[in-house]
Amino acid sequence: IELDGGQHAQNVGYDRQRGCLIEAQGFRVLRFWDNQVFLETQAVLEEIMRALESTVPHPSLPPQAGEGTESLSPPQAGEGNMGTKTDHA
Repeated sequence: IELDGGQHAQNVGYDRQRGCLIEAQGFRVLRFWDNQVFLETQAVLEEIMRALESTVPHPSLPPQAGEGTESLSPPQAGEGNMGTKTDHA
């Protein structure tokens, strides 16, 4: 989501090119004028919600530092107690 002020009217070509690069990576760009956000807040929020509810798939992002390093294999014998019953005397 990008909020554009008056200075962006002079950078239309740059914004368009940057938007194309972002969209080429699988993202969707929503651009609003800053005064529209203040004066038509509900309409802007509704448009954002419609975009979030769309069926367009989300981009596959690479894992962040520390993510994706754990093994997702099921626990081995003796690890954890999921699905086991233990009788206590």
